[in-house]
Amino acid sequence: MDKRPNIIFYFSDQQRWDTLGCYGQKLDVTPNLDKLAEMGTRFNGAFTCQPVCGPARSCLQLGQYATATGCFTNAIAPDFTQKMLADYFNEAGYETAYVGKWHLASDNGTNMHYEKAAIPKERRGGYKDYWMASDVLEFTSHGYNGYVFDKNNEKVEFIGYRADCINNYALDYIRNKESDNPFFLFVSQIEPHHQNDRNRYEGPDGSKERFKNYEKPGDLPEGKGDWEAQYPDYLGCCHSLDYNIGRLVDTLKEKGIYDNTIIIYTSDHGSHFKTRNSEYKRSCHDGCIHIPLIIHGPGFEKGRVVEELVSLIDLPPTLLDCAGIAIPESYHGKSIRKLAQGDAKNWQEEVFLQISESHIGRAIRTQRYKYAVKAQGDPWKESGASTYYEAYFYDLQKDPYELCNLVSDAAYKEIRKELAARLVERMKQAGEEVPVILPAESV
Repeated sequence: MDKRPNIIFYFSDQQRWDTLGCYGQKLDVTPNLDKLAEMGTRFNGAFTCQPVCGPARSCLQLGQYATATGCFTNAIAPDFTQKMLADYFNEAGYETAYVGKWHLASDNGTNMHYEKAAIPKERRGGYKDYWMASDVLEFTSHGYNGYVFDKNNEKVEFIGYRADCINNYALDYIRNKESDNPFFLFVSQIEPHHQNDRNRYEGPDGSKERFKNYEKPGDLPEGKGDWEAQYPDYLGCCHSLDYNIGRLVDTLKEKGIYDNTIIIYTSDHGSHFKTRNSEYKRSCHDGCIHIPLIIHGPGFEKGRVVEELVSLIDLPPTLLDCAGIAIPESYHGKSIRKLAQGDAKNWQEEVFLQISESHIGRAIRTQRYKYAVKAQGDPWKESGASTYYEAYFYDLQKDPYELCNLVSDAAYKEIRKELAARLVERMKQAGEEVPVILPAESV
């Protein structure tokens, strides 16, 4: 039997890091994930590289920042002739399976729309052995109804709560897998993403009562945004994911493959509940960029807590590294596998973000500071710019909830200058042109 590890990438959508007990959530929202973290590795400083759904997913499937994948907004499809993440696993003899939300097939530029239609094989990114997905799952489902498409493009309607149904497809693949080849399974849930056409979060029945006694996150001001009405259902969505992680673990144990399976749990971005702009994401603030990251399995089983800063862009090379597959030179991130084993030598001191749709933005976050810039122009049509203006600067040590923007504070002028140079260097590494960064007052 092939002893290479099975790998499951379990992806939530729009989940804040602080919804998990192991990150400080006081209600009993995530007992299964907390146990996974206790026995595996928890990364305290994990951040997205692009706080919007499609671009973040392109970064995972292609291992590059969104300006390099070309998918810098939603509804821009990547070039599917490129070698993608699943292709590397296929070549290495892994089975590849995908369930849930894809969000990469539709393309406004070429007028190819699969938001509610079956995704053709050539637009599935190489996942070939099992497929049960919808391109834009929030358009084909609600909390308690909906459908996806199977490998043969047949519509499959589900009954019950959506997160349970998506998880059922993952369990179906694991239970009925026949070969001894290791597998790479990507589970892309949509919870706790808001339901677009209803403008609310749809937790399982009973969520409002079960999670009504939550403690308010410090970054969410009273009377602003919609968190006061939505947070119990939001936590209910997160609890549903945890329930399904428990079911997944039980199935792996029943099949006798739990000890040889690496489970990576994370999210594409968080949610600031319309407190930073007119919707839930697309900003540089921690409420929307700080994500959970827990890894359990061979090489990650020591109960370690990693404080170094890591990015979503670091997960594609990590996935390949875990499978013993050579990491392509084109990848922008670095494997975090050694970090989990205590080796932080030469590790990065900041994470880099590209922001689109709400504005043309770039940001870096260090352990102490947040520095972000904006450019003028159409953020839906322009991926970058030659000139940016300072927009946000926070001293996270003094202001962890980012309530006081110090972007024009003279006391931090030299620190902002240093961070601007570091930001430009990260933009160069991402393949962007070298920009000019001007102070906020010059806008």
